[in-house]
Amino acid sequence: MHPTGELRGESVRVGGDARQRFHDSRGYGRPLDGNAIALSRVETAHLLFRGDLAGVTLGDGAGAAGPVGFRRFVADSTAAVDGFFTRYLVYADLRDRGFYLSPAREPWPGGRADVPDAVDFVAYERGSTPRAGAVEHPVRVVGERESIPVDGLSGQTLAVVDEESDITYFAAETADVTGATRYDPPSTLTGEVVGDRVVLWDAPDALYERGFYGQPLTGRAAAVEGVLQLSLLEAASLAADGVLQLTDAPGGVNGVDGVDAADDVSGADDVEAAATDASRAADPAAAVATILDRGRAVEGDRFDRRLAVYRALRARQTVPKTGFKFGADFRTYRDVDTVDDLPHSAHLVRVVQPGHRFTPRELSLDVRLAGGVRKELVFAVVDEAGVRQRGGSTVDDAIRWLSVGRLTP
Repeated sequence: MHPTGELRGESVRVGGDARQRFHDSRGYGRPLDGNAIALSRVETAHLLFRGDLAGVTLGDGAGAAGPVGFRRFVADSTAAVDGFFTRYLVYADLRDRGFYLSPAREPWPGGRADVPDAVDFVAYERGSTPRAGAVEHPVRVVGERESIPVDGLSGQTLAVVDEESDITYFAAETADVTGATRYDPPSTLTGEVVGDRVVLWDAPDALYERGFYGQPLTGRAAAVEGVLQLSLLEAASLAADGVLQLTDAPGGVNGVDGVDAADDVSGADDVEAAATDASRAADPAAAVATILDRGRAVEGDRFDRRLAVYRALRARQTVPKTGFKFGADFRTYRDVDTVDDLPHSAHLVRVVQPGHRFTPRELSLDVRLAGGVRKELVFAVVDEAGVRQRGGSTVDDAIRWLSVGRLTP
């Protein structure tokens, strides 16, 4: 004969041999005095659905004198608890997959686990009970129409329930974005700002072939050689490293060599002014400021965040290149020896701010695309300290690296 339970507050008390029947052998609930246990609402619904509980007395003015079954209990719980049914669906699915689970809060088993407050359940290692098992999945349940803050997401297993009650699981964890690319650019490079990029008219071959900087300007039957186009991010990073200076026009830095001292009496002043401009252009800090100004003009504050991430990726010995074709900020290469033997890129990196909120649809699309091209999806979360870099410096500690991927529990 199956026992009945009694709703008391937000848990259901079951007496008799409930501890041996449900908790000790199958990991449901938490022990009370004697052999009684307390069940959470989702645990109760699951036992009612399986027929292991005969019913639950609602009490508390709920309008049901005798024990109610699964349907009535679900209706009451849905009215009392936001998101109850989606949590029940995830709980039941993970139980069917062989996991024991507990609500991730005191005084339930697992309530002392080091998991964020937003976690709904902790799922123990498969086959382990709450009394002895280590937490394998801190599960956060999200409906398709909710949003997910990036802050605090690392270490969670997301269970997204769509409108047809299908469940998709994602693992969110700290990403390891490191590489083994060792290349030091030449100490002196000279470029010219052309629109929204910087052109090196006589670039050393190794800058592209070994460092994978820029894109050569090529074409059929080209008469001009050695031209390398840098993105503003690449140029700003090289200038911040002190190896890139700028010229403004053909014929000399800011036109110095093109000034004719015999033009008129003001010619001397022009030469002096041009010489001053030339000195400033040769100053790497001035080059950084010029490129940052241009980047902010075409992209706004987002340019600073992307530059911070670009420089951090280079410092981690990876090679970041544009991720535009994949809908990301960057794609990264771990170990580039030469572009003639280029490895498969490892990551797709999206740059976001603290406080950013994903929609589950957006997250699913990003993860699906990254998986389809065999790359790891990484979000670089850049806080305010990471973008205060007028001089081009950056602090890697100001960036949090979050990896999100599909998971099959």
